[in-house]
Amino acid sequence: MKPNRIRQVAGEGRVPFGHMLMEFDTPGIAKLCETADLDFVILDMEHGPLSISQVAGLIARFKATAISPVVRIPASEYHFVARVMDAGAGGIMAPNVRTPEQARMLNEAMRYAPDGNRGLGLGVSHNDFIRPDSKKYMAEANASNILICQIESRTAIRNLDKIASVPGVDCLWVGHMDLTQSMGIVGQFQHPEFLAAMKKVTHTARARGLFAGIQPGNLAQAREWMELGFNLISYSTDIGIYSAGLVSELDAVRAVAGRM
Repeated sequence: MKPNRIRQVAGEGRVPFGHMLMEFDTPGIAKLCETADLDFVILDMEHGPLSISQVAGLIARFKATAISPVVRIPASEYHFVARVMDAGAGGIMAPNVRTPEQARMLNEAMRYAPDGNRGLGLGVSHNDFIRPDSKKYMAEANASNILICQIESRTAIRNLDKIASVPGVDCLWVGHMDLTQSMGIVGQFQHPEFLAAMKKVTHTARARGLFAGIQPGNLAQAREWMELGFNLISYSTDIGIYSAGLVSELDAVRAVAGRM
């Protein structure tokens, strides 16, 4: 099976870098992302319009690259996990994980027996339509795939160590907007309560040997949050990058026109 580049890069002692696709479902997007030497992408089904069919198509395109596709599912339900994994995702990001029971259900849905209860459908997209040795493939998939639990509430912060202790959880990922919303301080990323929660996440992840993930939207955030100990970084979204670039470039062109 295709190696998981997140695990490869981390195993080499480097920080894996990615990007979130929320809007762009185009034939060239996978190779375009490859030009940035991304390690992974997150295909967003929670806040973006991507359907399971579109996600399956995107995953197929990313197979032509070394980039590992992770899918943010809409909710923590078995059928969402099963379908994106069978489409060939290298892992899932689950929004708003609040309890260890929820994390345990996600892990069991994502991994085959004896580590979970994922249904066994072989010889389809996630196997490149070639039927593998079942036992060998199941073990390799269980070890390779990534489970990212988004920490987005005060409840999750209270339950953080219990969530982190669930076997199969690979990453504690701060959803910074929703976490500040849960705290009643939406968008206040310098607020002491938010900063304390961020430090608790990185400390817990480090103590448990997990990734601490986050998605900065600008260079200053990236620097600050990596200094706090975050070591799985998805930089911005397709919408954010395109919008910022378009506004900046057009402002520059208008300035030229104004001087003519």
